[in-house]
Amino acid sequence: MSAILVTGATGNVGQEVVRALLKRGARVIAADHRPERVQALFGDDVVAVQLDFLNPQTWPAALKGATHMFLVRPPAIADVDKNLNPFVDAARAAGVDHVVFLSVAGAGKNRVVPHRKVEDHLRLRGDHHTNLRPGFFAQNLQSAYREDILQDDRIYLPAGTTPVNWIDVRDIAQVAALVLGEPEKHRGQNYTLAGPGPVAWSVVTDALTAAVGRPIRYEAASVLGYVRHLSRRGLPRGAITVQTILHFLLRFGQGATVDPTMERLLGRPGRTIREYVTDHAQQFIRPTRAPMSGA
Repeated sequence: MSAILVTGATGNVGQEVVRALLKRGARVIAADHRPERVQALFGDDVVAVQLDFLNPQTWPAALKGATHMFLVRPPAIADVDKNLNPFVDAARAAGVDHVVFLSVAGAGKNRVVPHRKVEDHLRLRGDHHTNLRPGFFAQNLQSAYREDILQDDRIYLPAGTTPVNWIDVRDIAQVAALVLGEPEKHRGQNYTLAGPGPVAWSVVTDALTAAVGRPIRYEAASVLGYVRHLSRRGLPRGAITVQTILHFLLRFGQGATVDPTMERLLGRPGRTIREYVTDHAQQFIRPTRAPMSGA
């Protein structure tokens, strides 16, 4: 029986792709460099395998039996020509017919981002691929911003006040599962995926305030102030640079892309940021401390 390999299966997008594929009745090979994390998430519903892009010895076992693949570039891999693209070649040689690659919005015009090199490599290998180019993730709230929301009741970013078109990774996953289910209909396509429309930061904080029952505010940071803030949070220098550039570019509309492709593919509008916050409210509620017992 054919199977679909999902790389990064415990990540924000990867785990949702696994869930979407399982709902469609697909046989899933779920890969992570620590397969026990896959097992903890999905149990026996998937085949859990070890995959480390930096270790080619893990590749054959991960690719065994896979006919299609969902490919995610780990943020730590910048030199895709050294690691990721050779893995793509190994996958094709092992019998993987179609690759759905999680790229980024704007990769078609931006030759600097490493995702573009992967896209170019896939194109040179033929049309047995589909590139998904999503916009700004709603799930950033529960990853990059959660600590600030829990500790300081604020979102603190150098993004100015430019609206952002948030996209829920659950919608990205449904598009990926759709393509992987009928790859022949989507070969060689580049799909820009965007949410239902840009919204002001006040919409996000209002939704958080309603969900958690305490006031959450947005505070526009200066670049220097944000760098200092991330340094105090203990982030490594490389992560600080990436985060700062990413959020500074939001000032210029980098996260406000509008595109009808996702709605056309799914037959419905994408989830709103309010829907995301409502569904994940528990992520932003401060844990209740247990009362101290008497002496």
